[in-house]
This record gives sequence, structure tokens and C-alpha cells, in this order.
Amino acid sequence: MDIVMPKMGESITEGTILKWHKNVGDKINVDEILFEISTDKVDTEIPSSVKGILTEIKVSEGETVEVGTVVAVVDENSKGDTKKIESKPTQNKIPEVINSEMETGNSAGIYEMGMPKMGESIMEGTIIKWFKKVGDKVKKDETVFEISTDKVDTEVPSPVDGVVKEILVAEQETVEVGTIVAKISSDEIPAEDASQEKAEKSAVLQTEQSSMHDVISGTSKSESKAIKQNRKNGNTFLSPLVLSIANKEGISLDEIYSIQGTGLNERITKNDVLNYIERAGNKTSKKVVLQSQDNAAKIEAGVGVTKIPMDNIRQRIMHHMTESKNTSVHVSAMLEVDVTKIHNFINSNKDRILNENGIKLTYMAFIAEACVKALKKYPLVNSTIEGTTILQKNFVNLGIAVAMEPNGLIVPNIKGAEQRNTLGLAKAINDLANNARNKKLSPDDITGGTFTITNYGVFGTIFGTPIINQPEVAILGVGTVIKKPVVIEVEGNDTISIRPIMALTLSHDHRLVDGMLGGQFLKFLKETLEGFDPINF
Repeated sequence: MDIVMPKMGESITEGTILKWHKNVGDKINVDEILFEISTDKVDTEIPSSVKGILTEIKVSEGETVEVGTVVAVVDENSKGDTKKIESKPTQNKIPEVINSEMETGNSAGIYEMGMPKMGESIMEGTIIKWFKKVGDKVKKDETVFEISTDKVDTEVPSPVDGVVKEILVAEQETVEVGTIVAKISSDEIPAEDASQEKAEKSAVLQTEQSSMHDVISGTSKSESKAIKQNRKNGNTFLSPLVLSIANKEGISLDEIYSIQGTGLNERITKNDVLNYIERAGNKTSKKVVLQSQDNAAKIEAGVGVTKIPMDNIRQRIMHHMTESKNTSVHVSAMLEVDVTKIHNFINSNKDRILNENGIKLTYMAFIAEACVKALKKYPLVNSTIEGTTILQKNFVNLGIAVAMEPNGLIVPNIKGAEQRNTLGLAKAINDLANNARNKKLSPDDITGGTFTITNYGVFGTIFGTPIINQPEVAILGVGTVIKKPVVIEVEGNDTISIRPIMALTLSHDHRLVDGMLGGQFLKFLKETLEGFDPINF
């Protein structure tokens, strides 16, 4: 029987074999784990649907294939005849684990750890911290380094037992997915099994880098070699990311090689090139300012000024927010909600719910439930825009913005929020916040959102105008609850009463959500929250 790469979701088109739990010739029972796969949504173990003997493995560990591809063969009637594993070179994928560069008389190989791909849209990552240094022993599945992407921060384990031989990317350096960041000496796989793959990969990289060099410099290959030979510090390696930026900005190789690198072994990094571009762009304007303000105080670093480089998370937030403002036509509307009924219910029941369910009950759970109901009633607000096509979602993946120390922000999602009640939403909110602050979120947790809530009221802010979380078309801002005097009608007479009031702000993309729809959405939220009935909790 043929075993195929399973389909793990509607948008999943391929999967990567992470690990085989069985070898050729092994007996397999029904529902026994056969192999483990990784997709851009989830990692999971795949059980066998039949009983028999594994006679052939067609896809090696680390190889990515399309859904439906035959990855193994199980003989339900076999008596043990087996075939050897066929190692196939991976197409269009830089292998993360490679065994090569054998020392004479030593059976150990070199495993190259690459920058992992943490999601479909993730193209690069930043090394935040190395947990191992050169010479350290490392065990399989032991954490080697921690990375940060624009989606998630995560720790990366070693795929093998061995010794760290070389670290190629320094902390705070950003490189493309697939870039080799470390080499581990290990004896788990003979060198001959991967030497050809190493040679093929090396040839591909040399070809790609050579062609990119030629495009940027406008010179022949021989001229490129001459430039490399004239490089004073001897470091001629330029990552594809650096070359891509240089190509986009029209920077020649001569200019690139004139930049002082700050990466490991003085390698020229992405930030080095971007800083060079910024200095070049501001050079003229700075001269004009200094000439026109001769009597003004000149500010220098170290004299009343501290220069603080942005960390990766802050840079990602900056980029994401700028992209959102440049994409969506932002319009904001605000109204106030009398949350007396919810306020009284929380005060009367929070201790009981905490003791019975271990859940801290807050206003956010009630707001989340009201948003789900509003999105069902006005589904255009639960959409995305693709060109001139509206993609209206029939499910609600509710994003809850979580503040991260010292100055970061991440938006994990409650998947299938429409299937939860108030208590279920409260638990999901608590879990997401805890996982975010403890760096336990998966890429799936922070992708695929359809609508976002940001609670700046937790810091005492009354109201604000939040920026839409792309590619969504609206975001709800929640202000702090304050007691205010309000006019209410009692038996036909107006009277003044002190009530807990919350301001809600809806920022929406006017390309799709106009003032009428935005107003209707907010009005429905107000009526739902003010009309809360404890019987329905």
C-alpha cells in the first residue's frame, strides 16, 4: 500500500518529512506512528492506516514534497523483503542538515544548521541568542539558538548529537531563511551519503551569487573576481539578502565592499547596507542644515544623547505599521459604552470563576464575544482585500494584541472564536497571553487572523486610534473603564448617575468598510454589551 503526504488543511499544498519513526524492514501496526511532518501551519505525527512491513521509503528526512506524493510503501502481506532508502536531492529547498567535509581518519561528518522557515510568508530571521558556543557539546533536540521573525520568537533545537564546530551568524544579525548559521560535528550519518548533495548545493549557491554579482555590478565574471581579490579584509561573502538590497538600490559591488561589516568575522550585513544607504541619502541635507544653523548647538552621541539601536521586534513593528498605513485608508470612529451590567457581574463572580475554572474573568472576554456576534451580523468587516476581490471569511480568527516587555507587541489569534462561549473565550485569551509572554507561541498562533482587538485601556488610556493589522480591514481599540456622570432616563425623567464607561474605537479600511458599515458595527457592539444578560453567561 502506498503511503502519501497527507493534506493538513485547505491551504496546505506541501509538507516536509521531519523524522521517520520506522526503518525499512520494520513491522508496523495500525495507528502506530510512521513519520512526522511539518507544514506552514502545523507539525504533526502521521500514523499508519494499515498493518504490515515497511518495504520502501521514497522521501528522505528534510525533503519537501506536494500533498498526495507517495512517501513510503507498506506491504500488508510481506514476509520481510525490503528495499534500501532512496535519498533524493531536494528540489528548490536548501537543506538544513548536510553531512560533509570529512577529516582524514575521522568518521564524523558536519551538519549545517540553517535558518528555519517559520511560516509561509517568513523570508528571514534574526539570531537573538546563542545558547551554545564553539566547542560545546550538544545533544539532539537541545536548544542551540533563539531566533526572531516578524511573526514569532522561538528556540531552535539541534537535529543531531555532536559538537558545535562553527558559528557563522552573530547575535542580532538577520539572514534569509535557509542560510547556514552553524556547523555541528557529528558521526550520525556517513559522509558519503551527503557529500554529493553538499557539492550540488554549493554549485547552486555559487551560480546564484555569481549571477547576482554580475547584475549588481554590471561587470563580467572575471571582473567580479578581480574585485573580490582586491577586497582588503578578505571577507568576500555577500548573502543573497545583501545582494538583493544592493540590486534594488543600484549599489555597485565596489560600493558594497567599501562598507565596514559589523557581522561575524566582519561580514557585511543587511543593517550595514541599510545604514550606508541612509548615510548616503542624508549626506547632502545634513550639510545644508549645519550651514544654516552655525550658531545652533551640535548634538553628538555621548553628549546628552544615547544612541539605542532598534531590536528586531521593534524594527518589525515599525515596518508592519508603516506598511499598514501605506496600504489601508484608515478611518476611525468612537463611541462610549455603559458597562454597568458587565461590571457588576464580574465583581460578583470573578472569585468563583477563578476557583472553579482557574480563569481570570475580565471585560475582554465579553468584548470578544460581542465582536464575534457583530462580525457574524456584518461579515464584510471580517474580510480581506486581494486586488479588486473581497475575501469574506465565514469563520472568526480573533486576534488579541499582547504587550511584550520591554517594548514589543504580538497578536496571537483565537482560532474558531465563533465556536466558543464567553468562558471559553476568557480561557483562550488567558492562554494566548501566557504563551506569548513565555515565548511558547507557534507560527500558526499568530497567522490567519480575521479581526483584531487591542486593549490599550490596560495602561489607563481612555481612547486611541489603532492601526489596522494587515491584511485585515478593521481593528477595535478598547479604552480603560472610568466612572463618569451620565444622564439616564428613569420613569420618564432625566437624572444623573455615576456609571462605569468604556470608550471603543473602530479603525477601519475605507476601501471596503465605509462610514455607514463602521457605524452599524460599533452600534451593534454597544447594544450587545449594554444589553448583557447574566442568564446567558
